[in-house]
Amino acid sequence: MRSVSFFLFIVAIGISISFTADKPTGAFQHSQDIGKPKLAGSSNYNEVTKEYRLRGSGYNIWFARDEFQFLFKKMSGDFTVTADFEFVGAGTDPHRKVGWMVRESLNDDAAHISAVAHGDGLTVFQWRVKKGMAMRDPEDEIFSPQKNIHTIQVERKGNAYTMRVAKKGEALQTVGSHQMPDLPTPLFVGLYICSHNPEKVEEAIVRNVQIVQAKP
Repeated sequence: MRSVSFFLFIVAIGISISFTADKPTGAFQHSQDIGKPKLAGSSNYNEVTKEYRLRGSGYNIWFARDEFQFLFKKMSGDFTVTADFEFVGAGTDPHRKVGWMVRESLNDDAAHISAVAHGDGLTVFQWRVKKGMAMRDPEDEIFSPQKNIHTIQVERKGNAYTMRVAKKGEALQTVGSHQMPDLPTPLFVGLYICSHNPEKVEEAIVRNVQIVQAKP
């Protein structure tokens, strides 16, 4: 009898831990560090201000593997995601990154496409074609002619992904589109931050997050 009670107690603890780990953060289902960066990151949501605060480390999102903090939800079908991004502080590396990412899995070498705002003001649409492949410069990038972007939008229609950007107070402008036929569904879609320096944690605030799922 005692052993049965102990077993049920352990199961109850396991269920509790499971629910705690999957507690939603705003509009997203889960957050975690991808690629085991040296310093742990975090994602939080302020119910009052409706702001997300992301903190993350990581060597980079490039070559054949990535390290970053990811706040995401699983999505299928067509969708459009939009948000305003702002780094906190001057930062350590000009290539620190924040933005939207669409990823096939949570593996560090997964295929993905991401809209990237850098610390030096550069904004880029970049991707890894297939799992384990090295990302290439400039073959796997589309550069925004504008710098210091405030708003970033990513739209998915079938295999086509489009990035639009805007400076504060201005209308969205299309930067470019790219076909990603090797991204299966469901996909991991969300916000991310990477310090581009494994010894540092960078921080960003994300506001006015909109996630629009197209009807089947």
